[in-house]
Amino acid sequence: MHGDMDLSRRFVMGQAIFDQNITAFERFRLTDCNNCFRIGLLVPMCGAAGLWGPSCIASAQIALSELNAANGIMGKQVEFVLIDSAIESEDILYHTIHEMIERQEIDAIVGMQISAVRQQLAKVVRGRVPHVYTPLYEGGENSPGVYAIGETPSDQLLPAIQAISSLHKVKNWALIGSDYVWPRASNFLAKQSIRALGGNVAIEDYVPFGVDHTERLLYQLEEKGVDAVLISFVGQDSIDFNRAFGAFGLDQKIVRLSCAIEENCLLAIGDENSKKLYSSSSYFSVLDTPSNNSFKERYHSFHGERAPALNSIGQSLYEGVQFLAELTRMQSAGQDYVHTRSPIKYRSARDACYINNKRKTLPMYLARADGYKFSIVEKL
Repeated sequence: MHGDMDLSRRFVMGQAIFDQNITAFERFRLTDCNNCFRIGLLVPMCGAAGLWGPSCIASAQIALSELNAANGIMGKQVEFVLIDSAIESEDILYHTIHEMIERQEIDAIVGMQISAVRQQLAKVVRGRVPHVYTPLYEGGENSPGVYAIGETPSDQLLPAIQAISSLHKVKNWALIGSDYVWPRASNFLAKQSIRALGGNVAIEDYVPFGVDHTERLLYQLEEKGVDAVLISFVGQDSIDFNRAFGAFGLDQKIVRLSCAIEENCLLAIGDENSKKLYSSSSYFSVLDTPSNNSFKERYHSFHGERAPALNSIGQSLYEGVQFLAELTRMQSAGQDYVHTRSPIKYRSARDACYINNKRKTLPMYLARADGYKFSIVEKL
């Protein structure tokens, strides 16, 4: 039953229309479509990261509608094949992607998944189709055909640590998060930055997904007398921890910083639990820039007043699809940006520009939780 439940989440999205009558992938083979460019859209639909699913899909739909209103990709209309990329569904994910590539049922992948899934998926895809990886991550991705367009710690986390240290004069830090590659790799750099600023790391702790160590962690924070905590939990795990953090009264005296708390998480954490909570990102929905204002207008015109909350994770899927379109255009025109080092400029709500996996032009901001929304504190 588990397999059928997961497989039922896979369906084609053509012209932003969902066909949710498909009940199992084994009974569903994509029909031939010589005039379609099919993108495997990888979105977490369950588990800790599942709360990002609606905003990821809604943002990607804007790119779909924009491309198909023009000339699609390579003159073909674009379709999405939605695939659950949650770590809870990873075993069936790898098999499904391999089979779809072998049958030439997808032409590319655009995906939001955690780094542990990305690393394993790269071994399955093996560069057979382009894979655009959209969210923030720890850096260092160099697998063939993988294009990582999101923020990395050197641009996102390290300036935020410096800004928090200056704003609040904090010295005694705790580093806590989910037990996988992104938190561990990011915290390796964070420790160096904190110590260079004259600070101390009193606690470093990692918790498996979905395992509740909240009470133990909160008592540790209080016992060690920390005045700042870098939180690297994901999705629902982050929400649960931050709710308990506020209920425990630690938000009165400890500053929190995260690179993965966005508008969806903030809404769920609640106003009463968000004191002294900061987030660092290259995108917030409140950004008052021409590009973001235009994107928000198109987003809300398309989805209406009850649209999923705009946030950095969701918006990254919009950019991922637009990036793929520009990458494909350049390649079809014979432009080899890898050797010419030509930057890839693509339609973006944050005016992003891609040079390679190590170098991108992304604005970076530090924001503070202000009730149920963020307020920009400074540009980093």
